[in-house]
Amino acid sequence: MMAADPARAWSDEQLKSEELPKRDLITFIQENAAHSFLSEHKLLGNIKNVAKTAKKEQLIEAYNQLFESKRFKGTDVDAVTEQVQAAKINDAPKETKMEPVDEGPPKFTKTILKKGDKANFPRKGDTVSCWYTGTLEDGTVFDSNIPATAKKKKQSKPLSFKVGMGRVIRGWDEGLLRMSKGETARLEIEAEWAYGRKGLPDSKYPSLFRSVFDVVQITDE
Repeated sequence: MMAADPARAWSDEQLKSEELPKRDLITFIQENAAHSFLSEHKLLGNIKNVAKTAKKEQLIEAYNQLFESKRFKGTDVDAVTEQVQAAKINDAPKETKMEPVDEGPPKFTKTILKKGDKANFPRKGDTVSCWYTGTLEDGTVFDSNIPATAKKKKQSKPLSFKVGMGRVIRGWDEGLLRMSKGETARLEIEAEWAYGRKGLPDSKYPSLFRSVFDVVQITDE
């Protein structure tokens, strides 16, 4: 005999109330939701850590979706999913363990010019948006997306891309993963992680042994 579905613990007004902490929402969802549901909504793990990354609006949406989809812990759908996943793991060929390749120290240095929130760091594949200025070691600016006037900046958009996916030079990919939301940092990047020792031919990027970028990471969403 299947257990009865859990009842809603809070009304819509109570969910939006500041008196309801995120921890209570996370605890309820983790205790009642199927494992696959928690995984999809990124609510697995220590409650304290989940509370740091999850926004109240996201938790309310997950709470409502849990009752709409009825994907409660121990449901048939979840049980079948876990059985299939277990079978795939058991049937999968054994992978040869690869030894990690030591590439040596990072080929860039990061200097914090303005601290970020120290909580929201982007992960590989997240979309980040940045304002930046690129200079040579002597201070010559060779690239920038920062408009000259405040009026033009309101009309402009920052550079957005998926970080850690090779969309930009490696020094940016590695450096931005270490910047929290709102942080401004100076990235001094060696040639190997920038444009190479010969630079990029027929472009505005000259032969650089070191690229210096002042980068403002404005969002990690």
